[in-house]
Amino acid sequence: MSDGDFWRDRKEAEERVKTLGKLQSFLARYREVERGIQELKKVFEKAKFFELKRKFRQLELEQLFSSARDRQAAVLTVYPGAGGEDAEDWARMLFLMYEGFARRRGWSPKVLDENPRGRAMEIRGEYAYGYLKREAGVHRLVRISPFSPKHLRHTSFALVEVVPDLPPVEESKIEIPEKDLKFDFFRSGGPGGQNVNKVETAVRITHLPTGAIASSQVERSQAQNRERALKLLKAKLFHLMERNQVAELQNLRVKVKPEWGNQIRSYVLNPYQLVKDHRTEVETAKTDEVLKGDLDQFVEAEVELMDA
Repeated sequence: MSDGDFWRDRKEAEERVKTLGKLQSFLARYREVERGIQELKKVFEKAKFFELKRKFRQLELEQLFSSARDRQAAVLTVYPGAGGEDAEDWARMLFLMYEGFARRRGWSPKVLDENPRGRAMEIRGEYAYGYLKREAGVHRLVRISPFSPKHLRHTSFALVEVVPDLPPVEESKIEIPEKDLKFDFFRSGGPGGQNVNKVETAVRITHLPTGAIASSQVERSQAQNRERALKLLKAKLFHLMERNQVAELQNLRVKVKPEWGNQIRSYVLNPYQLVKDHRTEVETAKTDEVLKGDLDQFVEAEVELMDA
């Protein structure tokens, strides 16, 4: 790096520095595991054994990530399906589940919007998008409805959407004509909030050609929430462009809608307790732990499935 020719092509040089940093980080973590194994040979400690096993498993899984975006932060949004209060409550439960999962992994979740029609959070952490991207899809809940006077069993659906955080360089490439955007402003805490003393700082932006929606109410000013919502909207549009193999935004005209269909995972709380992933066949009867964020076995099985 001290060679003057190294920085001749600054963009390429910066990529090399990033790659070197990743390799150094991986090597340091691997050596940490090696040192731990040597210490275990001298004095065995059960707690340390499982901690080393977890760290080695994490290194192993990270080698399966092939996309450059896998290392990035993620933005996760949960939308309730049809079904009124039951569906909205299920979307809230899922949102809390993913927030718990993020904290268990040492990531930093930040709530962007808590609107019952679509709750969104930003999750910052190493490989957050890589681990979470296959959580996108329809999740099904079966339980005795707490909203049913007759205590009937009810089935609810919610859609999980996951997009990678968009780096500034790629964000700057997306220019959205003002005529294609619809802005809605409301009080933080949800549209039509009851506190009339609050200023309408929360912002929701709709991209009219596609119907894509992004919102933010976490910032203190309307301008800051507008900026954050626009950043999220660009990330969603960029994700759509990649999925639909569209090179220019003006050519993206597919209407975004919840992709209801076959669920990827079922959470049954009654008449028995079982969480089952329909893609990997991984299942557990520990439903309470799963809903608190214990998702490792499901997420890791999906990561391995990507490489299959």
